[in-house]
Amino acid sequence: MDRRYKIAIIGGTGRVGRYVAAHAVREGYQVRMLVRDRNRLTYHDEQIKVIEGQVQELNTLRTLLEGCDIVINTFGQPAKEDPIYSKVTADLFRVMNELNISRYIGVSGASLTINGDKKNVINRIGASLFKLFFPKLITDKLLEWDIMLANKQIDWTLIRLPFVIDSLQSKRIKESLIDMPGTKITNQDIAAFIVSQINARTYVHRAPFISH
Repeated sequence: MDRRYKIAIIGGTGRVGRYVAAHAVREGYQVRMLVRDRNRLTYHDEQIKVIEGQVQELNTLRTLLEGCDIVINTFGQPAKEDPIYSKVTADLFRVMNELNISRYIGVSGASLTINGDKKNVINRIGASLFKLFFPKLITDKLLEWDIMLANKQIDWTLIRLPFVIDSLQSKRIKESLIDMPGTKITNQDIAAFIVSQINARTYVHRAPFISH
């Protein structure tokens, strides 16, 4: 894909999103980023166009995505809030279809278990505990997955993550389609992997695990 193309980032101020935005700019992409309050931005880059608004509003998403070619969704919520991941993804896909945008890259947690997974015992226990303590989140994440499966016209990729470590260090990234190969990964390496998938076809309509 042409590096002059524009990327729309949802969740660009979070632990992962801000690194994605910076990495994409370094790679030569044009970046637009949605924020709730621009006054709360902890960093500024003149090469990143900031759109202020709420992710729950369709018109805000239309403003963000207009003229873009790729959508990267790293939206996150505090655990105490009612999860809206499925709604955000459904709304994004709706607007992407309206605007004829085909490439979508999103993130989720390693606790998401889908058909075809072959998680080891420890990871199965971890996923079960996560479901026990955060049932609403897991239910919503499974609904989000169903929404993605139903949208084959969009070239989506969902990247499943372990614990995220704040670090600029880079290590070799392990990848798997059936189980989480490690317990952690740096946000710097997540950003690099996400941006590398813009032009890749390996994981279209798939949900790889990545870790160190």
